[in-house]
Amino acid sequence: MNIMPVKSFQGERAQKKRVTPSKLIVADIMTHNLVVFTKDQSIHVVMRDFIKHKISGGPVLDEKGTLIGIISEADLMKQISDSRYFNMPILDKSVGHFMTSEVDTIESTLSVFDAAAKFHKSSRRRYPVLDKGRLVGQISRKDIVVAALNMKSQTWNPK
Repeated sequence: MNIMPVKSFQGERAQKKRVTPSKLIVADIMTHNLVVFTKDQSIHVVMRDFIKHKISGGPVLDEKGTLIGIISEADLMKQISDSRYFNMPILDKSVGHFMTSEVDTIESTLSVFDAAAKFHKSSRRRYPVLDKGRLVGQISRKDIVVAALNMKSQTWNPK
């Protein structure tokens, strides 16, 4: 019995269209709908909003919508701790008393990789995102991780 080898021809492989990860920018993955605060709001209202919206912080805007600070759980923890030590109530104070005024931001056009590097170099969990000086969103460490996972599924063949 003679067995003849069979040649198989698959033809030219189709080229997969690849997503170029370097083109992914902060604006593509940031959160757009933010819970924002004003400096005159009661800290009690802010605490309730943190719980209601399941957030740990948010931007503080002035009357014109300009970013003037950030209020976070960390800001509140320091004040809660101090109020016990000094036996002073905190709930009658406003956001302007507690907020952090020196705000690090990220530009909306920054690449996701550069944003990841900025997170790596800091202890920040989130950054307000600006476009031409105007607040347009917020990006978190989690947003970067999700984007990396999505890039992997689109550009690499998992084994």
